[in-house]
Amino acid sequence: MPDVNGSNSDASSVTRAFTELRQLIVRGTLAPGSWVVETHVAERLGLSRTPVRAALQRLHQEGYVVSPQGARRGRVLIAPLTRDDAKELYGIVGHLEALAGTFVADLAPRERLQLADELAAFNGELSAIASRKPADPRRVFDIDKAFHAAIVAAAGGGRLAILHQSITPQVERYWRLYASAIINELHLSVAEHDAIIRATRRGDADAIAAGLRRNWVGGFERISRLIDLFGERGSW
Repeated sequence: MPDVNGSNSDASSVTRAFTELRQLIVRGTLAPGSWVVETHVAERLGLSRTPVRAALQRLHQEGYVVSPQGARRGRVLIAPLTRDDAKELYGIVGHLEALAGTFVADLAPRERLQLADELAAFNGELSAIASRKPADPRRVFDIDKAFHAAIVAAAGGGRLAILHQSITPQVERYWRLYASAIINELHLSVAEHDAIIRATRRGDADAIAAGLRRNWVGGFERISRLIDLFGERGSW
């Protein structure tokens, strides 16, 4: 029994370390391109180095930290924010949500129309924010996140939801760093959402999927322009 309890405790510490470290990375507290020092992280989290090391291995597998060529064994840094990385991430999420969109089209008409109404309410909030200056980037992000999460939740696929939840925090890193500039083009995202909502009301699987892909392609294009303007972060 003590071994089992100890194992559970170890697993809990790793999970905590992973969750808190990922949050620090996503929010930019641990800056893109900065080195991760295990001892400093362990002290910050109030944990031993063992769960921190295990959490970093998981973060490495998911792309939040990277091992630069030529670095000493075990040395990692926070993954830089680059155009190529953004293109891959936005493409992955776009295809996952496009798949969710095809499932949404198969919903019973009443459920599908309820979803469309929910999406329209979210987009109405975004449209109202887009017409006001200044806008609160955090509120914009929360509403946009809820819009996309509603689609994935309605699709009903457990595995799809897990995949979506594992990858979207990496996109959030870009949003948080470039947010103040992104919201200047919020009206473009609102228009893309409108197309998704109309297709959802019709139950047009191809149009829903295409609309979601277009929204994520558009998101990448907007991020790409900002990267051109402000530069990549942590890749120097």
